[in-house]
Amino acid sequence: MMQNKVLWQPNKEVAENSRMFGFIKQMASKYDLPDSNYQTVHQWSVERPDLFWAEIWDYCQIIASRPFDRVVDDFHKMPGAQWFRGARLNFAENLLQRRDDQKAMIFWGEDIVRKEITYKELYETVRKAAAGLKKLGVKKGDRVAAFMPNMPETVIAMLAATSIGAVWSSTSPDFGIKGVLDRFSQIEPKVIVAADGYFYKGKAFDSQEKLKGILNDLPSVEHVVMVDYTSNVSLDGMKNAMHWDDLIADSDEPLLFEQLAFDHPLYIMYSSGTTGLPKSIVHSAGGTLIQHLKELVLHSNMKADQSVFYFTTCGWMMWNWIVSSLAVGVTMVLYDGNPFYPGPDALLQMAKELKVNFFGTSAKYIASLEAAGVVPKEISDFPDLGVIASTGSPLTNESFEYVYSQWKEDVQLSSIAGGTDIVSCFVLGNPCLPVYKSEIQCKGLGMDVDCYDHSGKTVVEEQGELVCKKAFPSMPVYFWNDADGKKYHGAYFDEYPGIWHHGDFIEISRHGGVVMLGRSDATLNPQGVRIGTAEIYNVIEKMDEINDSVVVGRKIDGDEQVVLFVKMEESQQLDEALLKRINMTIRNSCSPRHVPSITMAVPDIPYTINGKKVEIAVKKIIHGLEVKNKDALANPECLDAFVGILES
Repeated sequence: MMQNKVLWQPNKEVAENSRMFGFIKQMASKYDLPDSNYQTVHQWSVERPDLFWAEIWDYCQIIASRPFDRVVDDFHKMPGAQWFRGARLNFAENLLQRRDDQKAMIFWGEDIVRKEITYKELYETVRKAAAGLKKLGVKKGDRVAAFMPNMPETVIAMLAATSIGAVWSSTSPDFGIKGVLDRFSQIEPKVIVAADGYFYKGKAFDSQEKLKGILNDLPSVEHVVMVDYTSNVSLDGMKNAMHWDDLIADSDEPLLFEQLAFDHPLYIMYSSGTTGLPKSIVHSAGGTLIQHLKELVLHSNMKADQSVFYFTTCGWMMWNWIVSSLAVGVTMVLYDGNPFYPGPDALLQMAKELKVNFFGTSAKYIASLEAAGVVPKEISDFPDLGVIASTGSPLTNESFEYVYSQWKEDVQLSSIAGGTDIVSCFVLGNPCLPVYKSEIQCKGLGMDVDCYDHSGKTVVEEQGELVCKKAFPSMPVYFWNDADGKKYHGAYFDEYPGIWHHGDFIEISRHGGVVMLGRSDATLNPQGVRIGTAEIYNVIEKMDEINDSVVVGRKIDGDEQVVLFVKMEESQQLDEALLKRINMTIRNSCSPRHVPSITMAVPDIPYTINGKKVEIAVKKIIHGLEVKNKDALANPECLDAFVGILES
């Protein structure tokens, strides 16, 4: 690997005022480690996960009615390790510790709706909502599902449900009927919370007809709670439906937090589902809580009273991740709608006005800002902004440079990666470490991340598979409707027995940074040499004539061709001159093996609703296979252009 350029280095004051700095100094002293470097403390955290996770429990001040008997029974046991046996706690109780007049949530529904809720108001509304759900018969273990925008009522309903011990699952209203049913029909929710609609580009969209279509094929639902968001609620045609305001009607019932085991189910989340029925992944209350607090408090350096934001929908795991910041006592900023409405600087103007300290988004958003010609530093110098976080897909080299040249020089660009499977991160940011171009800063504390070649051998500064060699608390407790655990085991442990195989293609530098190279099931393999798709995207992104691209492998004659599809900018065409320049640039920047055998123009590039490029669906289509669940896509119609495209 070439030595990547340092783009940011925390100054001494910033580093030493971070919570990470204090924690690693404390651990180095307490456990007599040779030094207090991050890599040393990380190594200790994965060699002694029993000690490390006990320290995180104390440092993050997790509230439990009964302490744990033992941290973990066997951290080499994957799957099946038992964490914090004996502890009794409640997830919602930990998020509702603060009950004062500090703002808990600020909500922007594009430029149409504004709302603020204090921690005191949040607690009271959750109390009433929990009482309302109990009246509807919701009890421990029941599923409560949401078909909701990213708005305060969604957070409130989740906290109310989990205070009872119910299990929460959510999708956003831009999912199609089939996409929702593919998810919710598996888990059979008792109650659905839904909004009447949502706003997008200044227009109101009604969700209620879609909701009726969902309810027609979801017989488990006994009650529907409707939130009036676009002022268009109608309960007609919906059995046992009620208004949100009736759910939270005055009640004297106190908020009692059901005390549950550490591994009690909290969330049911779903794989993207673009190649088959989504996996229903069950995450535990304790595992989610302790992992999120470690990442928010230490790696993200969040502190009480800060303003934190992540652009996400309720169908993406980043919603679950950022909601946990309530346990830190921050002001959580929620935004729903188009991030480029009424202009491409909409979220930046919001961040300026609300003095956002932590700004989270997707790699696609950052690339789109640059493509739109937005120069954030002309809007503001963002004096309060300390962290810009990015995930969803690998952040390109160009986007790394853009953030520091056009947005803010003195900011921690925290590229993070993990996923729905662990509802958290394997690799992420660190306020004490430099940011190198193209690299995620570090492996997460307590996460025994490694890079394996095909034979299961550790490689450094070589490309390989992201694996995790020891158990960690936020592993799924099981998959729904997978009684014998075969689906769970097959998803992560078939490739390297006893080792978590995540399915990402990566490279780890000697200083511990991690480069994400794309999904390994989309990895290219021309002439037997594995290539990460991100390497080609990094080259294509720099070409002004090309708006977007997707690269896949095509099996042919016992080998694999590299096939590149490009979406051209308006008024641009893929002519011979550009084709030659594409090939030459890829050859010079990467290698001859990276050069596509075929390059073709297409009208659009497919993405999931959560903004992830869908290489696997394209790969299936060009091999004549069916893409079973197009409802997971934001633009499924664009797949039609790929059918038979290589046969013409």
